[in-house]
Amino acid sequence: LIADVLEPGQEVLVQIAKEPISTKGPRLTSEISIAGRFLLLMPFSDKVSISTKIKSQEERARLKQLLLSITPKGFGVIVRTVAENKKVEELDNELKVLLKRWDDMVQKLQQPSIKAPQLIFEETSRTVVLLRDLLNASYEAIHVNSPEVYDEIKDYVSIIMPEKSEIVQLYNKEIPIFDHFAVTKQIKSGLGKVVSIKSGAYLVIEHTEAMHVIDVNSGNRTRSKEGQEANAYEVNIAAADEIARQLRLRDMGGIIVVDFIDMVEGENRQKLFDRLRENMANDRAKHNILPLSKFCLMQITRQRVRPQTFIQTNEVCPTCFGKGEIRSSILFTDMLAGKIEYLAHKQKMRRFTLMVHPYVAAFIEKGGLSSLKWQWRRRFACGLKIIPSQAMSYLQYAFYDRKGLEIDMKEEVDIK
Repeated sequence: LIADVLEPGQEVLVQIAKEPISTKGPRLTSEISIAGRFLLLMPFSDKVSISTKIKSQEERARLKQLLLSITPKGFGVIVRTVAENKKVEELDNELKVLLKRWDDMVQKLQQPSIKAPQLIFEETSRTVVLLRDLLNASYEAIHVNSPEVYDEIKDYVSIIMPEKSEIVQLYNKEIPIFDHFAVTKQIKSGLGKVVSIKSGAYLVIEHTEAMHVIDVNSGNRTRSKEGQEANAYEVNIAAADEIARQLRLRDMGGIIVVDFIDMVEGENRQKLFDRLRENMANDRAKHNILPLSKFCLMQITRQRVRPQTFIQTNEVCPTCFGKGEIRSSILFTDMLAGKIEYLAHKQKMRRFTLMVHPYVAAFIEKGGLSSLKWQWRRRFACGLKIIPSQAMSYLQYAFYDRKGLEIDMKEEVDIK
């Protein structure tokens, strides 16, 4: 019982192991750890552990022997994956830095003025923490639009990876940095409820208090010549690649249920299971993946240490002034391009008309031969005519065939 170990009013040194999520409070631990780039220092322990992602037995033995020889008594160490093949000087230098941080914490605790509750130590800035955990040799550029953060990152990268210090660049152009690098569009298209995959297929991601549900849909994708089984397999494999990315991107944790398109052949089910396991092999969060059920449902559990990333990707409708919502306007022309591709390539229609609001029509036709209209005509090899109509709201559209009859776009049928 807790009462056998602790008593009311007793001061205890704790660390937040898990951030508060929804109605659940933070999780605390008395097993203190101080994180570095290569090592995790564990006061009150005497164990040296090696990351399971370091597979070489020879390297694991080298690191363990090395850390046992340089770690003071009364301290434990967890060797992180990035420490693989690092020199003794690098590991020893970081260990000294971590030990110095612990000494500073102990000195602060011994001050008479320190009374609970009191913050004793906190991580460095979020930016530095991200670089500490993610920066590797594959990075080619880091763009920063804040002079203060630029100096902080430049100094930190110069310490941990001097050869990469030149990739840190200060962005000072007039165009917002997210717009310049198309980050806004990627966020809105990648973090919405509906996520496109390829060839018309898409994911629908729903969140509840108990679990996350991901539904895989084939959309208007053309059926494979080999039949529905082959088509379902192709869509499911593409979905497995995107699902692994979405779990990391949104930091989804807890129970995740994926409803894949039904497949009959056991071999295809096994290949899909292996593909998702392979895609998540480098996921830093602990996870467990169960094989597909006979209904092609897959259950995944993933470590949840902080609230998932949720970004509102819808905008207030410009026509109804907030009474309803529409898809983000930044994706509107991309959606139109997808509809045109469907008519030209899937329905084999050579000529058709697109009716839109006059403002949208002007935007599509702006630029003459370099306009979106002509880009679409060349890209999809079709005769496309744009007609402006005041009857249309800003993000409303309609397609008409050569006879002037409206084309029913609901014919984009899902095979599930």
